[in-house]
Amino acid sequence: MMSFYSKYGLRGTITLLLSVMRTSIFYRPARLIRFPFEIRNKRYIRIGKGFTTGKFCRLEAHPLNAGQECCISIGENVQINDAVHIVGSVGVKIGNNVLIASKVFISDLSHGSYSGDAEQDAPDSIPKDRALDHKPVLLEDNVWIGEFVSILPGVTIGKGSIIGTMSVVTKDIPPASIAVGSPARVIKQFNFETKKWQKI
Repeated sequence: MMSFYSKYGLRGTITLLLSVMRTSIFYRPARLIRFPFEIRNKRYIRIGKGFTTGKFCRLEAHPLNAGQECCISIGENVQINDAVHIVGSVGVKIGNNVLIASKVFISDLSHGSYSGDAEQDAPDSIPKDRALDHKPVLLEDNVWIGEFVSILPGVTIGKGSIIGTMSVVTKDIPPASIAVGSPARVIKQFNFETKKWQKI
């Protein structure tokens, strides 16, 4: 208890203890949900053992139909930090031991497809009325997402990869890679023979 007090102070320690109690009652099997925390359509969201959040996080599910089982699936020992926003429809899947920094946005849907053949996506149409386009998102095990990153529909981030701060991920990132930029591109990959990260 004293270690918590020295780290968080009296008010912070009380807030933390209240969050632990609320988590154990309403969000099992998560380890710690820090409040305020918002979850929409909870029955379509699966939270794995050891899940931890910062404050002001929002998870929202938008199922295509009532018979759908899951829109967002979060593996074991996943940690997301403050103000992370995850939106799932056909499926946002986050693997085990994933670390997500603050102010990250992940979505498997968008208002319109912009593929060139959808009349309702024209710029003179109302954005909120455009048909939703859906493509699943997958973050494999041991992925680390930096602060202010956006991960867009249809993206897979391979096992053990790192996405640098402020990146916008628009296409797949292979395993054991470091990607940065907008749009994100791979700048390093891990060489399992030399056990070193190498520039590419």
